[in-house]
Parts: sequence; C-alpha cells; structure tokens
Amino acid sequence: MSDYFGKEVFKLGFGLMRLPQNADGSINVEETSAMVDKFIAAGGTYFDTAFVYGNGESEIATRKALVERYPRDKYTLCTKLCAWQQCHDEASAKQQFYTSLERTGAGYFDYYLLHALQQGNYKKYDEYHIWDFVKELKQKGLVKYFGFSFHASPALLEELLKAHPEVDFVQLQINYADWDNPDVASRECYEIARKHGKSITIMEPVKGGALANPPHSVKDVFNAANPKASYASWAIRYAASLDGIITVLSGMSNVAQMEDNLSYMTHFKPLSAAEQAVIVRAQDALKNISTIACTACHYCTDGCPKNIPIPEIFAARNRHLRELNAWRARGDYQKVTHGVGKASDCIRCGQCEGACPQQLKITDLLNECVENLE
Repeated sequence: MSDYFGKEVFKLGFGLMRLPQNADGSINVEETSAMVDKFIAAGGTYFDTAFVYGNGESEIATRKALVERYPRDKYTLCTKLCAWQQCHDEASAKQQFYTSLERTGAGYFDYYLLHALQQGNYKKYDEYHIWDFVKELKQKGLVKYFGFSFHASPALLEELLKAHPEVDFVQLQINYADWDNPDVASRECYEIARKHGKSITIMEPVKGGALANPPHSVKDVFNAANPKASYASWAIRYAASLDGIITVLSGMSNVAQMEDNLSYMTHFKPLSAAEQAVIVRAQDALKNISTIACTACHYCTDGCPKNIPIPEIFAARNRHLRELNAWRARGDYQKVTHGVGKASDCIRCGQCEGACPQQLKITDLLNECVENLE
C-alpha cells in the first residue's frame, strides 16, 4: 500500500450511531463502556459520532463511556456538523460545533466532518459559510483534521474536491455490495477521492447490517470458502483492504459484535487474492437478488408526519425478498408497526426522499410493502 495520511491508524473504527439500548430506548452506557474497554485494549483509537445521532444522546454517551474514563491521548474522536438538520440559520448551524464540544467534553476534535453532503443539501454549507468556519476551527486547534461525509454522485464529489482541496479526508459509503452499484457508485467515488490524494474513512461497510446476514446464496459462497469466518468479517476486511483507508467504521450494537470484529481486525491482514475471488463470487450472487438498499440510518424518519418506521418496514420487506417467507416477513412487519404508522399511512409528502442518502424512492417502496406485507 502507498503512504498516505492516516495509514498508521487501527483499521477498525468504532461507529457510535447504533449503540446498545435499554428497554426504554435510551443508550445503555454500561454496555457501551464495556465495548469501549475491549476496543481500546485491542489497540483501537478511532471513535465516530455526530451532532444528530440519537438527538445528541450518542455524543453524551461518548462522554460517559469514553471521555470521562480515558486520558485524552488514548483515543481520537470524530463528530459532525449537519447544516440541513436541527438548525435553521448560520448561527444555529455553527452552534452545533460548540454544543458537540460541550456534550462530549473532549476539549477538541481530532477529526471533524461536514455531515452527509448530497445533491439536496450541499449548498447549505456554502450558504452558512461552514467551510470557512471549520478552517478557522482548525487554525484555533479545536479541530485537527476536517473533511466531509458524502452520499451522492461521483460528479458532485469531483466538484466538491476541486472547490475544497484543503480538506484532509472524506468519508464514503463503501462495501462489496455497493462497489459497482450505480446508485451508490462506491468504486467511482473511491477512485475520485484517491485521485485527489484524499485519505478515506469508510462508513456502511456492512451496509447497515445487511451484509452481516446476507441472502442464503451469498452465505453459501462464504461458507464454502471459510465456514468459521463471520459474514461481517468478509465485508469489513474487504473495505479495510483498499489503499488509502484511515479506518473502517463499524456501528457495533453489542459486546458480541465488538468481539467478533476484533477477532479479525486486531491483527488485520488484507484479503488475499483467493479471498478477493470469493468476494467476486459473492458479488455475482447478489446480482440475482433485488432488495431495498436501505442502511437504516433513520434520516428519513425525522419529521415523518405519520411516524412511519421506514427502515424497519424495509427490513421486513427485505426478509421477504431474501427468504421468500411471507409469513415471517408479515410477522416482522406487524411487530415493527405496532402502535406507530403503517406503510399504508404514507401521505407521499416526500420529506423522507429528500433526506435519504441512498436516494431511494421511498414512497413507491412503501406502496410495495403495502401490497406484500399488509
């Protein structure tokens, strides 16, 4: 691999978006702390949160489970400013940084990202002068490195990197399922970032958990190659094997997931040529399966007037598509819609589609769920 910024970083990063929960839906800080301990003991350093994760609960849990329990030089912390959510003008957008600093108690951020740039929101960062604001934060030492996370076309990525060559790194959605997916264009975005000399942090390596439990035809490919390896291990090692990667973020939700990830990432070895061939066979198997490309980020549910649990409904539909088991899928659907909105409650207002990083036609997909699950 070539030399690049961040090459020395432990190649597994702890994504703090999907933390373990208590029965009331709050973050389980005790279990999160146990996960933090295992991660740091194995050599992990990179923690990733955001102002909007859990309406701020993720940053607060980060303070309790990490910042208050470890010296500042034992870890690096990344958070994000979202100029298109939970703010209404330039002042409130910039305030997100100071609120994040207060919530985490970290003193400064090692990495700072402009959050989830895509076609429908990237101009907000210009309108609110956020690029200049973050450069000023870096000059003051409140941010060490900055960049942006990205969910859009290769053309827009090219445009942004030409306009802002000063960014230190970019965060991209990369996994073996989306590598040649035209809607995500992982390969093209990766190649553009590297062409501009940018290091990369990877998000969604397991595609919102979908690649930890892939369709049976994909499982058969991996089981034949190595029945002892977890399905998630193939996905995360695939991403970490690329050149120019700072770290691969895994949104772990329990201690068991942490232990599994550390089992193959503590002494990480890139995929061999034979293992890369296995990935190609898995990609070929996926081409014959059509599922909803939802990563369960939940951006779509913030502001839904009918309180529809869209990602959970899509997960039930994907189970139907993967397993061809309508009875189990409908059971899942009934559970996730109990007491909240159903797919048939959608009024097609479109706010969800404007927020979706995957550019899914959510209202049409909900109608498909009505036809198959209700």
